[in-house]
Amino acid sequence: MSEGRRFRVIGAASGVGAQDQGCAAGPLAFHRSHAWQVMSGRAHVHWGETLFAPQEASPIQRIASVCRRLADVVATTLDAGDFPLVLGGDHSVAIGTWSGVARHLGTPPGLLWIDAHLDSHTPASSYSGAVHGMPLACLLGQGDKRLLHLGIPGRQIDPGRSVVFGARSFEPEECQLLQRLGVRVIAAGELERDGFSACLDRALAIVTTGGGPFGVTLDLDAIDPQLAPGVGSPEPDGLSAEDVRTALRWIAGLPGFTALEIVEYNPDRDRFASTANLLAALLASVIEVAR
Repeated sequence: MSEGRRFRVIGAASGVGAQDQGCAAGPLAFHRSHAWQVMSGRAHVHWGETLFAPQEASPIQRIASVCRRLADVVATTLDAGDFPLVLGGDHSVAIGTWSGVARHLGTPPGLLWIDAHLDSHTPASSYSGAVHGMPLACLLGQGDKRLLHLGIPGRQIDPGRSVVFGARSFEPEECQLLQRLGVRVIAAGELERDGFSACLDRALAIVTTGGGPFGVTLDLDAIDPQLAPGVGSPEPDGLSAEDVRTALRWIAGLPGFTALEIVEYNPDRDRFASTANLLAALLASVIEVAR
């Protein structure tokens, strides 16, 4: 990442894709938090805007609308030479974030997807119908046509340079899809066997292959819920917050790091602002490296 680059925070305040829609309030709650007020004193960090899903439409149309607008804002941010920090909202907003990155680049980036879940269902395979369980599949060109091709024609990310990291709750249909498309999954069992650092090195070797641009999307439910309770879909035995923070600090110094997205902050479930403070610390881990 280049020295002195400005960071633009973009709120994606949509919970339409989730069963618990409290994460729609996440960006505004964080913007009003003490944690953000401390961060906002940095001259090279500013809150750009917060996007909302329209009210008068079907759920898929609402998600498609906010994702199209988010893709526009992310692409414009990158065109201006700024670094986008996207804060969700549920993980369906990733369809917009990485479509915008692909549009700016003109080619699919690599992507490190840090999550307790695989988010790779399609409408045909989903057990719940919740779209926040489908965004990775959409970015790979699978799913509802209204959520595809929002940045460039075809896939919005490069499956051969994409890794799901930390997954511990998923269905076989998702595994089969990702295996067929060539996306590497580093799940909880591999992390337990080989350790966080070795698995992170493995993941980064894939997403940085050839020195091309890549990004990171982090669902806060990847982190153990005792440390990050403010999420809509908590899963026990998650990653250490310190491990994730150290990883982001390391990643921020790598050439080709293009954008960061952190999603699924649910203030209704937060206790003593612990998740908001963790979110600020994770953002700071990236921002401090670029100073």
